[in-house]
Amino acid sequence: MNTILRLKGVTRRFDSFTLQPLDLEVPGGAIMGLIGENGAGKTTTLRLILGAIHRDGGNITVFGKDLDAQPAHIREEIGVVFDECCFHESMTPKNLDMVFKGIYQNWSSSAFERYCHSLKLPMKKKIKDFSRGMKMKLSIATALAHAPRLLLLDEATSGLDPVVRDDVLELLQEFVSDEEHSVLFSSHITEDLEKIADYVAYLHRGRLQFVRSKDELLYEYGIVKCGKSEFERMDASDFAAWRENAYEIQALTENREAARRKYPNCVIDRAGLEDIMLLYSKGNVRR
Repeated sequence: MNTILRLKGVTRRFDSFTLQPLDLEVPGGAIMGLIGENGAGKTTTLRLILGAIHRDGGNITVFGKDLDAQPAHIREEIGVVFDECCFHESMTPKNLDMVFKGIYQNWSSSAFERYCHSLKLPMKKKIKDFSRGMKMKLSIATALAHAPRLLLLDEATSGLDPVVRDDVLELLQEFVSDEEHSVLFSSHITEDLEKIADYVAYLHRGRLQFVRSKDELLYEYGIVKCGKSEFERMDASDFAAWRENAYEIQALTENREAARRKYPNCVIDRAGLEDIMLLYSKGNVRR
């Protein structure tokens, strides 16, 4: 598959936070979920890709081309949706169409109207009268209407009801269906990523912990549950992370079936993305 987006050794230092050298590839036709706790570096990563903040090191290529060396029009092929609608509330979708067709070379009024129609967004209603869900759908319609090949989403489904979230997820799946488009989707809602992501990248305190296929995480990883004394007799190298609570030890294995054979007396459950993230962020991590 073609690589749509590649980050190599990308770093950024702030006074109280450092994004460690980050290597990440998003293939064509894929949705990659970017997960991590608040302050892990997800939004910083997206802003670096957009050039909204400068890098302290590394390079970024988009569509096989160095982002820094490309003219501005290459950025038109990147669509962006943040967690808050940034359009002036006195405007209507019809007004936005007039504005953006004078900005984007590839803007399509017909595509914009089609997206608005399918998402049930009235073209002449002022944005101030839109619900949060409608504003988010409008942001996505706007991002898609200038024919991007890469879509960057930052908490785009946060605070939306399940019906609206499902509409948004369906749009994203349609967007990547031709294998020429890709999505990098930062989200705290792991349930959404479990539905649509092809790959998951996990950032913790500015460091990339892993990039795995979603299917590998959901079908091969597991949570081993046992008592403290029993865990102390186990091989620590079998576990990626573990934590102790008041009743038991919970340990993350990357091979659930192998763990079942080796530790037949333990309870071993499937691991969801939220389970994995919590164990990495709050537990002891294998070095």
